[in-house]
Amino acid sequence: MKIPRIAPTWGLVLAAILGAILYWSLIATDRYVSRSNVVLLSAQIAQSHAGLSAILSGPTGNDLLILRDFMLSTDMLQRLDAELDLRAHYASSSIDILSRLTAPDVSTEDFYLYYLKRVSVELDEYAQVLRISAQAYDPGTARGIVTLLIKAGEEHMNAMGHRLAEEQVRFIEAQVETLRARMVEAGESLLDYQNAHGLVSPTGTVESLNSVVSTLEGELATREARKGALSVSQSERSPEMMRLESEIKGLRAQIAIERARLARNSGDALNRLSSEYDLLKLQAEFASELYSSALAALEDTRVEAARSLKQVSVLQTPTEPEYPTRPRRLYNIVVFIILAALAGIIAQLLVAIVRDHQD
Repeated sequence: MKIPRIAPTWGLVLAAILGAILYWSLIATDRYVSRSNVVLLSAQIAQSHAGLSAILSGPTGNDLLILRDFMLSTDMLQRLDAELDLRAHYASSSIDILSRLTAPDVSTEDFYLYYLKRVSVELDEYAQVLRISAQAYDPGTARGIVTLLIKAGEEHMNAMGHRLAEEQVRFIEAQVETLRARMVEAGESLLDYQNAHGLVSPTGTVESLNSVVSTLEGELATREARKGALSVSQSERSPEMMRLESEIKGLRAQIAIERARLARNSGDALNRLSSEYDLLKLQAEFASELYSSALAALEDTRVEAARSLKQVSVLQTPTEPEYPTRPRRLYNIVVFIILAALAGIIAQLLVAIVRDHQD
């Protein structure tokens, strides 16, 4: 009986499949997987006054992405290695050569690539949940990796938020102090001006003088009308006419004096004093409003500093695996067989095409 000849291509495919079956069935080292689901929350703070929006909500997707990136960073890897001695764990000689880290002293880049194959942190955008899983070669190490990821992630988010909040508070406090000094200076300038001119309120004095002038002008008009009426029946030399004339002259002189106080060419005219006083008063009020706004901003910033407190709330505590779930031996064997068969078919087709062209 003649044994059918197997093409070299399919011989290589069969050898690869047999090697894969042997490796995944007997050689590949078991890996334990620990899992945890977490969300990122902020502290809830009650609203203290109507102008202060301090009611806090849940995390944003950006916060979760920041947390995820930190958990998958080299900084996180260094802390894991320092506390759990991951290099020695993953490079143990008890692990098969294809699965273990090549050596405990490999470069950081190679160690980081290996770490990314063993640790997964995925963001569920719909539920806003981080799903963490870590693979190790004993249950305790797998659970320890996930536990430390959660702990270090929360510490990092709080440290980052506190640092930014403290910088903002320091900046606003400096602005508040500057505006307070400006407000005090404006108030002192206003007081010095009042003391220098002996007037509490030049504007009020001007209003009073205007009222006096209006009253005097009313009395002047009354006496002039009475004089006109008496001039019909009395001569200019009559005692009554002379008395009225004297009163009219006195009223006109007083009106001229009061008007001169309100406006004159010298620098102490009340209208000029009133204008300067109003400007100083406006500057003082403006400085006071700026100071009040800065105080409100400082209070809001302090509330934001409290909002920066993040809490990693664990929905599922890191599991302690009871049996290994990696590698998925049967799945890997089936997938490898399918891919090897496809590769063999493609290689056979390429060989046939080359032979046809040679013929």
